Amino acid sequence: MWDPQDFSDAYRRLAPVAVRAAQRVLRDQAAAEDVAQDVFTGLWERPGAYDPTRGTLASYVAMVARSRALDRWRSRQVADVATERLTSEISAAAPERGADELAIRRERSRAALRALGTAPQEQREAVLLAYGVGLSAREVARATQVPVGTAKSRIRLGLIRARGAFGEAA
Repeated sequence: MWDPQDFSDAYRRLAPVAVRAAQRVLRDQAAAEDVAQDVFTGLWERPGAYDPTRGTLASYVAMVARSRALDRWRSRQVADVATERLTSEISAAAPERGADELAIRRERSRAALRALGTAPQEQREAVLLAYGVGLSAREVARATQVPVGTAKSRIRLGLIRARGAFGEAA
């Protein structure tokens, strides 16, 4: 368990390390700061995750920040591919439709992605891989390196979370 003062000191000293590590991956200051906050929240909630026999706290913070930044970057890439795919499918499926119909469909797609944003990262990534990229549950499991049952659960739970958020927004 962390002593609050020790944790505060570690945060002041090492938050810039976490931000720099995340910034190198994400190239986005705000996202890097979010990652740093996530790193320290995780450290506060699970202090046993850091093992001082394996290295310094600074190296641990930098490693976790880089790892979380890579996860965030991958999720962003998947979301971008899903948006492009949805946009091209809309364009291909409805070339005879007017601009107003395309705008409505595009806004619905964006709203669906915002609703999906309320799901935890693992669920969001699984749904985007399945429905945005078009991967099967087995392919999602392989891409995320989890068992097939876990991939299926993440897809299902992510869809449930997104539907709930989408319904609240409507």
